[in-house]
Amino acid sequence: MILCAGEALIDMLPRTSTLGEDAYAPYAGGAVFNTAIALGRLGADVGFFSGFSADFFGDLLREKLAESHVDGTLAITVDRPCTVAFVKLVDGHATYAFYDENSAGRMLTEADLPVLPETVEAVFCGGISLPVEPCGAAYETLFVEASGTRVTMIDPNIRPGFIRDEPRYRARLDHMLAHADIVKVSDEDLLWIMGEGDIDAHVAALLDKGVKLVCLTMGAEGVKGVTARGTTHIQSTRVEVKDTVGAGDTFNAGLLAGLQRAGKLTKAAVADLDEETLRAALQLGSRAAAITVSRAGANPPWAEELEATS
Repeated sequence: MILCAGEALIDMLPRTSTLGEDAYAPYAGGAVFNTAIALGRLGADVGFFSGFSADFFGDLLREKLAESHVDGTLAITVDRPCTVAFVKLVDGHATYAFYDENSAGRMLTEADLPVLPETVEAVFCGGISLPVEPCGAAYETLFVEASGTRVTMIDPNIRPGFIRDEPRYRARLDHMLAHADIVKVSDEDLLWIMGEGDIDAHVAALLDKGVKLVCLTMGAEGVKGVTARGTTHIQSTRVEVKDTVGAGDTFNAGLLAGLQRAGKLTKAAVADLDEETLRAALQLGSRAAAITVSRAGANPPWAEELEATS
């Protein structure tokens, strides 16, 4: 099982009412939640861990996990509000206003962490659950403890406007990156984390930290997968973009699903990926993300949709 651990929230997406008025509609979302949903739809064995509200928004999140064949039994349910994010779209690109104080997800603590079943072979973390307390500390602990025997992947998905204690967050990222097997970053993420400088040099620095695979997403230019063996570049699939909500999350899922399908989701295998396996996993992530951006909201494809377009 791939365990996705992090935020689950309600995205309020801009829509037009039947009277032609501007309106918002609730959709299940959150970067880590989206990755879990995409993994389930791609046929991966996947579980999800977070804190769910006991309200009807929490019910909606649990229903969406079940619909996409994601095991949510490790998640906890508490009597706190659900995180809500209002989304503004400009030319298909999303910006967010988050409402997260004292939420079920944010108030998760290390005491809430589950004992991971033996079936968990990989742990994925990232998103807005990392820069806030106390849940950020809980996910850091989960990630680092899992890294001894399980594949670990992080997608920081940096949102500077959400970071209140930058030194603490940078220290957390540095600690988690040092225990990560796979890191996915955009060039903007990498420059924020590592500072100004050469992107390739920054990627090399992550490999020097012990990361085995760095996936650098470059929008229309595709994605690079960089290991100690070299660089594999996948061109992006050309589609008409509706919006970019969930694109990176879907890529993460495709990559992990591809490695799981190939039987390469072990620490030893990820440390010694051959070019053919890596290319196939990157292509799966890229193709899945292309379908997601071709339709509104974070709506990852099912495995059958990818098969129909291959």
